[in-house]
Amino acid sequence: MSIDENSIYIRGGRTGVLLIHGLCGTPLQVRYVARGLAHAGYTVRCPQLAGHCGSFEDLRATGWVDWYAGCETAFKRLLDECDNVIIAGLSGGGLLGLNLAAEHPKEVLGIAVISPPLKLDGWAIPWYAAFFNLIRHRWFADLMRFAEREPYGIKDERIRDMARQAMQRGDTSKVGQSMIPGALMMELRWLSKAVRGKLGSINSPVLIVHPREDDRASLKNAAYLQQHLGGRVETLVLHDSYHVATMDRQRDDVIARVRQFADDLTVSQSRDELLRVKIHAAE
Repeated sequence: MSIDENSIYIRGGRTGVLLIHGLCGTPLQVRYVARGLAHAGYTVRCPQLAGHCGSFEDLRATGWVDWYAGCETAFKRLLDECDNVIIAGLSGGGLLGLNLAAEHPKEVLGIAVISPPLKLDGWAIPWYAAFFNLIRHRWFADLMRFAEREPYGIKDERIRDMARQAMQRGDTSKVGQSMIPGALMMELRWLSKAVRGKLGSINSPVLIVHPREDDRASLKNAAYLQQHLGGRVETLVLHDSYHVATMDRQRDDVIARVRQFADDLTVSQSRDELLRVKIHAAE
C-alpha cells in the first residue's frame, strides 16, 4: 500500500521555516506552529518523514538517514525560494534539525528545538527500557516492538483522548504508530550519537523549548545542549505541558516563542545586510 502524503506547505514571505515533526509522529503534530508562523508571514515547509503515516512495516523499513534525506530535500527547496531559512523541530525532528545545521552551517539562520530527546529519560519511560541500550545490532532490535503508553506525551486530557481514539482507529496520519518498531528506537539512538558529536560546530543561534514535566525526555537534555552547543542558546521551560508541546496546553506559548525567535533573527539579519551595503558603498 502507498503512504498518503500529509506534508504541509504554506507559501509566505522570503524567510522560510523548515518545520520537522517528531519520530513516529505526523505533520499534524506541528500544524498549529505551522499556521502560527504562516500567519506571521513566513513560508513554511513541514515534510512527512520517510516511512511515517503508513504501516508498521513502512516505518520499520526506514532509518535516520532516510528521515534526514527528506528533511534535507525540503530544506534545499526552501533555500531556492527564500532568502533565509530557519529550522524548527519537535522531539526527534529537533535532532534532525540540529544535524542539518551542523551540515549546512552557512545556510541556517537559526534552530528551534522543542522537547529534544538526546536521551529518553522522562518520568513515563519504564525502568526496564534501560536494558534496550545493551542491544547493539539493528537485526536484534528489529525483533522488538514497543507500544505507545499513556499519557502519549500529552497532558491535556481532551487532546489526549482524541489521540487515544485515533490510535484505536489505526489512523496513523493523525497520531502516528501506536506500536513502535525496536529498530526505530535504535535509529533514534544512532541519530542522537551523531548529533552529540557535532554540537560544538553549530554556531547558529538555538532556541530550546522544553517542558519541565516532559514524560519522554527530562530537562537534562536541554541542559546538555546548553553546555555543548557552539553558539548562542536561549531556553524556555514550559510548566504545563508534556512531551508533544506543540499540541498540548501551552501550544500558544510555543508558537509565540518560536515566532519571536524567528522575528528576532530576521530583523538581525536585515540589519547585518544593511550594514554590509553601507560599508561596501563607503569603500
